[in-house]
Amino acid sequence: MAAKEEQILCVGLVCLDIINVVDKFPVEDTDTRCISQRWQRGGNASNLCTVLSLLGAPCGFMGSLAPGQVSENLPDVTPEDFRKIDLSHYKWIHWEGRNASEQLAMIQQVEHYNANVPAEQQITTSVEIEKTREELYQLFGHGDVVFVSKDVARHFGFNSASEAVKGLYSRVKRGAYLVCAWAEKGADAMGPDGVFHSNAFPPEKVVDTLGAGDTFNAAVIFGLYNGKSIQEALTFGCQIAGKKCGIQGYDGIV
Repeated sequence: MAAKEEQILCVGLVCLDIINVVDKFPVEDTDTRCISQRWQRGGNASNLCTVLSLLGAPCGFMGSLAPGQVSENLPDVTPEDFRKIDLSHYKWIHWEGRNASEQLAMIQQVEHYNANVPAEQQITTSVEIEKTREELYQLFGHGDVVFVSKDVARHFGFNSASEAVKGLYSRVKRGAYLVCAWAEKGADAMGPDGVFHSNAFPPEKVVDTLGAGDTFNAAVIFGLYNGKSIQEALTFGCQIAGKKCGIQGYDGIV
């Protein structure tokens, strides 16, 4: 067990993913018999914890859990919930963009904490902006690392990860890194020290891409958390995401 201040906390969603396997992609408005079905735990923040744990990082999840396998309308974490945790337990806190206004209040709690502790005890923050929802865009200006999805980048009119990080970088806070993955085109990042790129590392056969983006984000966080440069972390993220696409689920990515 690592020292308590070295943990990574992921705040966001856990859900149930139901995956149906078919022999070919269904034609619209037709019935297709599935070959098999599996249920697995999903949700961006939950997936991040899964991958971080497999990579060997001490991590925790903060979100609403159902009493059984299936539940509806689970509430998002509130600033009041977040205020109950001991921030000294964590070295990195990541938010999956959801209830952004309330998450902004949580990030501000961390910023206040950081302003009152020595540099070596300060918490690194990261946010993910995945959905094309106007409310989420206020998160661009918060977080030491900001992950923006291809969908959001396209929503703003950008056609590549390189265009996206350059075009959206003015929205992040000073000194932050903006990261954008673009599937088989690899990923780009921009920070105070320049622009960085990594090629993709596709598997010999694509088996399962569900959660590949979460895997990429987790691996980048893991690299930076362990003192790697942004270029090293970006490349590591693409390598682990590529490996994940070649296996079912997450077991076997390391």
